[in-house]
Amino acid sequence: MKQGRRVSHRVPPVEFGFSLPSRGALAKPSILVRLARKAESLGYACVTISDHVVLPTKNSAPYPYSPSGEFPGGSRQDYLEPLILMAWLLAATRRIRVGSSVLVVPYRNPVVTAKQIATLDAMSGGRVIVGCGVGWWPEEFQALAAPPFAERGAVTDEYLRLLKELWTRDEPRFSGKYYQVGDVTLYPKPVQKPHPPIWIAGHTPAALRRAGEVGDGWHPIGLRPPAGLTPADYAEKAQQVRAHAARAGRRSDAIRLTLRAPLEIWPSRRAAKRAAPAGPVLQGSPLRGPAEKVAGDIRAYRKAGVQLFVFDFTEQDPRAMVETMERFAREVQPKVTRAR
Repeated sequence: MKQGRRVSHRVPPVEFGFSLPSRGALAKPSILVRLARKAESLGYACVTISDHVVLPTKNSAPYPYSPSGEFPGGSRQDYLEPLILMAWLLAATRRIRVGSSVLVVPYRNPVVTAKQIATLDAMSGGRVIVGCGVGWWPEEFQALAAPPFAERGAVTDEYLRLLKELWTRDEPRFSGKYYQVGDVTLYPKPVQKPHPPIWIAGHTPAALRRAGEVGDGWHPIGLRPPAGLTPADYAEKAQQVRAHAARAGRRSDAIRLTLRAPLEIWPSRRAAKRAAPAGPVLQGSPLRGPAEKVAGDIRAYRKAGVQLFVFDFTEQDPRAMVETMERFAREVQPKVTRAR
């Protein structure tokens, strides 16, 4: 009897990236390029940047990743426009991928957005990641004359389908509640096929459904109260994402599972000069502690399904940020990527 070929069940390699400071005192060209190039030289998979256009001085909605509900840094701070900043960082690097974490989809005209992202992907050789969210600030929606805040979820679902139509069809045609387009072309098409990956943010039931039905990845923020997402929580919600994908007739394993969360490796060599954290972090939480503990936390999240981590810095000091990237690459990453 002929022996059959042995089937490999190796888990795909885990990847890592960092979220860069696109707002506040560190949102400077020299700092951002330095950090992006350092991440590239260390072999990280991606860097990401966030999105706000205006910052309301009075607001009716609490910031969802702070116990106090206050937006870190307040309204009088620089906040760089993400698509323009992505172009800057893509031009300053050669291999690393650059993504939004996340682009608030209802804020911008979807046809213009499709054109901008397709151009970025074409000019960079296919290095764009499109992290997407629905937004949470009613006053910002009003200032931008965006679609109604209460309908932002439905608008996002529709705009994402429109983006795909524009990126993949030679003669796109779309008729929705919020947007209609036809008898036009949109070129260049993105280099990535069928289109740049769309990562869906959030961990609400609506976000999990959206990730499964229209996303190429799930990209929640965790370990920033009141958003927890311990490994057990993550595993449960990842199963829901994949169940939504299966119900939509998609391959349930086609959704890339990512996690954005704060990282802190102890002891910090700059502990004496430590600045205030970038945002609230759960004390005693995963991804904070000595290198061995952080490696163990990553292994736990890997078992929960995470395939790519995007880390937030917890110190607002460029030298400490570089040190964190170097220490993770040297002290933690080998412990979790070593062949088993």
